[in-house]
Amino acid sequence: MPLAFATADTAAIPVHVLQADQAPGFIAALPDPAQAWAGHQGFTGALGQVLILPDAQGGIAQVLVGYGTAQARARGRFHLGAVARQLPKGVYRIASGLTGLDLEEAALAWVLAGYQFVRYRKPAEPIAGLVAPDGIDAARVQIIAQAEALTRDLINTPASDMGPQELETAARALADAHGAAITVTTGDDLIAGFPLIHAVGRASPRAPRLIDMRWGDTGPTLTLVGKGVCFDTGGLNIKPGASMGLMKKDMGGAATVLGLAQMIMALGIRLRLRVLIPAVENSIAGNAFRPQDILTSRKGLTVEINNTDAEGRLVLADALALADEETPDLVISMATLTGAARVAVGPDLSPFFTDSDDHAAAITSAARQVADPVWRMPFHDPYEALIEPGIADLDNAPGGGMAGSITAALFLRRFVQSPYVHFDIYGWQPSAAPSRPKGGVGMGARALLAALPSLLKL
Repeated sequence: MPLAFATADTAAIPVHVLQADQAPGFIAALPDPAQAWAGHQGFTGALGQVLILPDAQGGIAQVLVGYGTAQARARGRFHLGAVARQLPKGVYRIASGLTGLDLEEAALAWVLAGYQFVRYRKPAEPIAGLVAPDGIDAARVQIIAQAEALTRDLINTPASDMGPQELETAARALADAHGAAITVTTGDDLIAGFPLIHAVGRASPRAPRLIDMRWGDTGPTLTLVGKGVCFDTGGLNIKPGASMGLMKKDMGGAATVLGLAQMIMALGIRLRLRVLIPAVENSIAGNAFRPQDILTSRKGLTVEINNTDAEGRLVLADALALADEETPDLVISMATLTGAARVAVGPDLSPFFTDSDDHAAAITSAARQVADPVWRMPFHDPYEALIEPGIADLDNAPGGGMAGSITAALFLRRFVQSPYVHFDIYGWQPSAAPSRPKGGVGMGARALLAALPSLLKL
């Protein structure tokens, strides 16, 4: 069932969201029995506290929710998502305590709390419903939630059911739903135009492909490029088992750009959108590409392969070169690219790279507004020498073990002359958090959506 607000109901149960310093005054204004009940329950307005106040018939009269202090709230986000899962079945409305962006975040949190990945099991009981609060764009919130659900579903699906063909099918379904055009180059047809994509994917019995979707005919041009490595064994530089365990999520960049594309198209944003997804499985076979092979990219740059497990930047390179040939107003790549990015900022932040201070400011500001945290990383030019092996133009896996996320980003930048932003995301929630169950998760997409007016002068 699509994530959505509950149907408006005049009998919806009111929810009052109270900061810690507001709780005593609110409780003091309640009838004596309710005051006594709040006292017995120890309700102080601490973050995450939930107090259900009964009516005379034993039903629910209203709900008090603790919103704590600003310091407590800063240690997390989507706090009302946790509340939604604690309440008895019914329909609720946020009656007081939140306005503006806080109210919008709370509404999105509540809707996202209803997400379940149910492809392989029966769904659990749905959470309590929420009537769309006054003062927010309810349709926009629902579109964002449903696009996030698409991203999560794609990442959560195991590689047995989400290979390059299945990823293409998902892209085609999205294109059909929004009247977008789509073309796909598959298998040996990649050799001439997309040699790096072909080299990475050729060892799998599931043919590699380059998915190319277009939508919109007016406005600025935006090209999204998403890494679609549907499973990554590491190739001949095979990963240890512990590192291979989560590699179904290595197409998280593709899943995230498809989610962002769904937001853009469903909202009818006036721009010309292109989505490029190199979809491959990095497998092991006699025809797999090898360490110290030298490959020639679509752009003509040669690449020495020093680790076949650094394949994501290879498939992205050909897609970025194609994107750049049209000189779009902005190119954005999203990829689960490096473990170095996880070491640097952990699983909750989306690190991004750009040479434009204006773009960085717009993305950072938007991220704060929509509770989608990001962190700018540097395209540090002095490290360019690290990706130049001498025998070829570029090295796909420079040694030394330092600055891995930066050197990967610098590698990608060699294939783009247009304005460019690169996200090195994780795409996975390692443990359950409010509105984010353990599993696949979108990162950076909501921040980019909010930043588009500034990024593209819409």
